[in-house]
Amino acid sequence: MARIGAAFWNTVGGFREGLKTEAAIKQEVAIAVIALPMSFLIATNVWIWVAMMGSLILLLAVEFLNTAIERLCNHLHPGKHDAIKVTKDLASAGVFCVIAIAGLIWLAAIVSRFWV
Repeated sequence: MARIGAAFWNTVGGFREGLKTEAAIKQEVAIAVIALPMSFLIATNVWIWVAMMGSLILLLAVEFLNTAIERLCNHLHPGKHDAIKVTKDLASAGVFCVIAIAGLIWLAAIVSRFWV
């Protein structure tokens, strides 16, 4: 139980750090806060709601991982470096892919609710 408790507090620290220092995380949390009440109006069943909310949670998870990769790269090599740039670009591409997935899920839910 002590290990689980310590892991929980590490997670809380990660959330605090991300929300305090990262603009992208702040923006995505703001979107999630706005999207939550909207999701109840859009989703026609629990599974659509789970997909909608799950896509936003996945986006936050990937954004936190992207931030961790960027910080590690900056720590290991603070100056400009071609391989570090490629690494950061790849992590950023991962975030973009999840944004596309979330967008598709939300678009499908909206179309399903209002036009089908």
